[in-house]
Amino acid sequence: MERIILIDFGGQYTQLIARRVREAQVYCEILPYSTPLAQLEGADVKGYILAGGPASVYEAGAPRCDAGVLALGKPVLGICYGAQLMAQLLGGQVAHAESGEYGGVAITLEAGDPLFNGLEAQATCWMSHNDRIGQLPEGFHATAHTAHCPVGAMACPEKKLFAVQFHPEVRHTPFGQDMLKNYLYDICGCSGDWVVSGLVESMIADIRKTVGKGRVISGLSGGVDSAVASTLVHRAVGDQLTCVFVDHGLLRLNEAEEVLRVFRDEMGLNVVYVDAKDRFLSKLAGVTEPERKRKIIGEEFIRVFEEEAAKIGDSDFLVQGTIYPDVVESGVGNAQVIKSHHNVGGLPKDIKFRTVIEPLRSLFKDEVRALGLELGIDEKAVWRQPFPGPGLAIRILGDITQEKLDILRHSDAILREEIALAGLDREIWQYFTVFTGMRTVGVMGDGRTYDYIIGVRAVTSSDAMTVEFAEIPYPVMRRISNRIINEVSHVNRVVYDITSKPPGTIEWE
Repeated sequence: MERIILIDFGGQYTQLIARRVREAQVYCEILPYSTPLAQLEGADVKGYILAGGPASVYEAGAPRCDAGVLALGKPVLGICYGAQLMAQLLGGQVAHAESGEYGGVAITLEAGDPLFNGLEAQATCWMSHNDRIGQLPEGFHATAHTAHCPVGAMACPEKKLFAVQFHPEVRHTPFGQDMLKNYLYDICGCSGDWVVSGLVESMIADIRKTVGKGRVISGLSGGVDSAVASTLVHRAVGDQLTCVFVDHGLLRLNEAEEVLRVFRDEMGLNVVYVDAKDRFLSKLAGVTEPERKRKIIGEEFIRVFEEEAAKIGDSDFLVQGTIYPDVVESGVGNAQVIKSHHNVGGLPKDIKFRTVIEPLRSLFKDEVRALGLELGIDEKAVWRQPFPGPGLAIRILGDITQEKLDILRHSDAILREEIALAGLDREIWQYFTVFTGMRTVGVMGDGRTYDYIIGVRAVTSSDAMTVEFAEIPYPVMRRISNRIINEVSHVNRVVYDITSKPPGTIEWE
């Protein structure tokens, strides 16, 4: 299988570049900048991409890859920091710009660069830099410019080296995907032979090899990630797998009953139900700090799994539905910590399982869904609303009480019902309510009230790494607000979150 190697310098959106490459049906593997040159080589490697990063290339200790990657004779594309690093490694100069560029910027693409074949000369791109290439390396020429950046792109076609200062991977660069396809197909010579459906058999074979005759426990939450991971492992090892569904008291309305019906009764997985509501709520009593909530829930999950494993007969392996955005946001590798995910940063160090199996760790959410459909999982389960492992604990700001959980569950059920009735449940990536903990004055039944505010969050996205708030029609929003206020006790106000990501995250905590 042909592949593109993406070298990571700590940028938060390195994985977004990988996602765009995969959208073009070319497999992309992310490796850290410290990877030895020998491990970067391979007959199946068609080219390289040097990703962005937060550092300045001229700073002491700035991340650098082995310069030998530029002399392997295979195409290399530098993006933002990667472009500046390419220039510096080859004898050019990079300096602090008098005027940085952020957001949408007009750019002129010059004819002759194969990266820009078929593209309009005048375009808009997404910039995010305050350094710029001041002197080109020998043999390079500028192939794009903006009002404040003379080297918006550069190329040395003879050596198959190309670089752009802007970010083609974001949707705010409209021609970005076409440019990446030019790189992948015209310059690197890729054939586009990678599709998610082709992974099933090799993933099953890998799981069988890893597990052997061992016993496996899977943490089944009912979400698409754990459902696909569990189904994949079940396909590989059958009755050696036991799925454990933990009801931690932080689920949505009727969630436990729905999960058991779908996965145990209809799909035939061996699911053990564990009622741990009191246990989790006791551990969380009085806890207000979001990261602490996540850590507590993550560790308690593992302890429950360990206890169930002992009852079953000491399982050797734990399956988790970790996907790539979980890993990146938890600060694994060179990335900064955005928030710990219970199945990444929340795992205790003294875990008693021999191995944690994470078959989806390198996949994005839409790829997981495609894999689920290929495995024959019910479409409704595959498209089930994303739900975080910590559950409603991170949708309640402040400490957690049963009253707050009841209010949140009821309001969330109303929101999901109205979104579905409006036919928006496939258009909106994720939608839920938030218990803000704030009280405001209201008037209900000619009397004064002083009750809670419920926040509504609904976002659109293709990968969960960047999102925009969903533009829900006003009549639908009005019905949602009216029903929540009229039907949920102790709520007198509903607000709508119109924050994109970045700067916000999808969840509030």
